[in-house]
Amino acid sequence: MLLCSAVAAAMVTAPPAASAATPDGGGGRCERADVSGDITVDVASGGTTYPVAVYVPEGLAASRAPLVLNLHGSSSNGPAQQDISGLRAVADEEGFVVAAPSGALPLAPQTPPDPNGSWAWNVPGVPTTAGAFPPAGARDDVAFLRDVVDTVSAQLCTDRTRTYATGYSGGGRMASTLACRAADVVAAIAPVAGLRAGRPDPDDTSVPEVEDCSPSRPVPVITFHGQQDPVNPYQGNADLRWGYTTPVAVQTWARLDGCRRGPEATQVSEHVTELSYTTCAGGAEVTLYRVSDGGHTWPGSDVPAQGPVTQEIDASQLLWDFFEQHRLRGARG
Repeated sequence: MLLCSAVAAAMVTAPPAASAATPDGGGGRCERADVSGDITVDVASGGTTYPVAVYVPEGLAASRAPLVLNLHGSSSNGPAQQDISGLRAVADEEGFVVAAPSGALPLAPQTPPDPNGSWAWNVPGVPTTAGAFPPAGARDDVAFLRDVVDTVSAQLCTDRTRTYATGYSGGGRMASTLACRAADVVAAIAPVAGLRAGRPDPDDTSVPEVEDCSPSRPVPVITFHGQQDPVNPYQGNADLRWGYTTPVAVQTWARLDGCRRGPEATQVSEHVTELSYTTCAGGAEVTLYRVSDGGHTWPGSDVPAQGPVTQEIDASQLLWDFFEQHRLRGARG
């Protein structure tokens, strides 16, 4: 991807942050590193330091800014995901920081190869797209993403009560895992073509393994999925990497969140239907945008993908509109 290469070449490394006020991570004033645009933040985790692609809009307010984790799909990387999602433009308009780390499990390179690598996330108990389970000693990506949030928050003065996670495909599965296992970190999630509610039950992949997803609080969820997705099929498959259907994933989150209403269907456009669960515990809600003619794609993206990309909705704008309605109560600074 030539654009990814150009972006990577233009990245600068963020200097250490100046002292930051509001240790509770709230909305008070603070001093962030004087950087903007595409930068690299070095994150130490498990004894290794990893470069993380981060986008910082110009002219952020002095108060703590929201942070969106933007997780790439399998065989991709953080800089490429920034391009696929188009979140930079939304961040410029809405005033939030976007962190796009890369996985650490190597996969076969794309053609042509991307200089930023071809990686997968270590989703606990789930094989990668290569069909094998991660090796012993593979990076703990739940712990790593906690470290990403800690480091970016400290250096760039982001708000721990407004930290969110989105992701495409394998990154959507990883964002789902954060909701299951790190609900104290993310205020809401927005998987694109990748929502899960725990890994498929090894004895019956048509349902989630109940004990694999026990969030510590109700987590608001918005998700987008094409009914013609050839990679993560809307109607599911027998693969331990994917398994149960997208509707089962959505219904499971509605149950986990204690939702009492739904699904309520709204026809958004010719090929897009919104299905929502509301009146949930803790102010949560669960929303699916179902795209009848959508492939394995990020709705609204101008980057080609596997199958048709709908332009009837803009997933990046919709997920941000959803995120800004939700905050994490009692988050540490």
